[in-house]
Amino acid sequence: MSKVAILKTSPETIVQDYSRLLEISDFKKVIKKDYQTILKLNLSWTLFYPACSSPPWQLDGVANFLKKNDYEDVIAVENKTVVTKPVKGAVNNKWLSVLNKYKIKFQPLTNVKWVSFKPKAEMLALNKIFEDYKIPEMFLNTNVVHFPTIKTHGHTTMTGAMKNAFGGLITERRHHCHKHIHEVLVDLLQIQKEIHKSVFAVMDGAVAGNGAGPRTMTPVITNLILASDDQVAIDAVSARIMGFNPMSIKFIELSHDLGLGTGDLNQIEIIGDYNSIKKLPNYKFHTKKSLVITSDQLTRKGALSFIEPFLYHGPLFNLCIAGSEIYHDLFWYNLVGKKRIKEFMNTKWGQKFKSY
Repeated sequence: MSKVAILKTSPETIVQDYSRLLEISDFKKVIKKDYQTILKLNLSWTLFYPACSSPPWQLDGVANFLKKNDYEDVIAVENKTVVTKPVKGAVNNKWLSVLNKYKIKFQPLTNVKWVSFKPKAEMLALNKIFEDYKIPEMFLNTNVVHFPTIKTHGHTTMTGAMKNAFGGLITERRHHCHKHIHEVLVDLLQIQKEIHKSVFAVMDGAVAGNGAGPRTMTPVITNLILASDDQVAIDAVSARIMGFNPMSIKFIELSHDLGLGTGDLNQIEIIGDYNSIKKLPNYKFHTKKSLVITSDQLTRKGALSFIEPFLYHGPLFNLCIAGSEIYHDLFWYNLVGKKRIKEFMNTKWGQKFKSY
């Protein structure tokens, strides 16, 4: 039976709580010191916004545990998209100060060698999207630890451990996968099982995101952290905490049916500060779609899909990039986001963020 560890946490105890979380979730049994351990961070926005990207206390808690337990070969990575910049994002989200504290290198995946890879498993969608599929060579024969947050997502209802691999195993052209996003996430889990020695996820829910994720959300303080070596199970439990039926989410259902992990809550053991699924909180989140995601879906697989070849595979795509940046960075962030950030900064978690 798959296990998911869940603890209640607070700004005062978060770093110690992550150590306890990793102890009870058998991290040391899963992640062996014989191989390099890659910390796959999550940058959904170059700018800081609560619950959007991996928070610094998540990285602090895990890095502190790794140091105490003599993990020496550790590296942190993140990729870019057409609208995010990893180094600038690492600064804005205060990752670099934490990584420098523990002497862990931050490696943007834009500056590493990518090699062609042919999965042994039958792919559901990737081979239809990329003629020559490539992965970072440095990912081969390594451990990977994912750093997702509890939040909604307009393309996939919710996003978590499985979606976090999306940023590491596909180049910045991964926007082409949106049309078959659920199948792609399943393919990526298959690939991870082939290339990595072990896969683990540590999910931060100190502050969760509700609404039009993965960026334009309403931050909700939930004071939870989760961990598991089953990527499907931790996403299923996170979905349940947000108020969704995990088996109604296509990528969880497909992964469960293929035996890649456990999506059925009745087959998942909860350990830590809760002892059953029934006792978990239900925040009754609702996924909404931002203007950018609505437009993306409309032109990729909706009524306007006939313009997809012209819009996404030629110079016109620069207009899409510009449109996203104008909407997110100039319009929404300044008119809505900054007010919410100001409110967040007056909370204890906001003060914790400032402390980094």
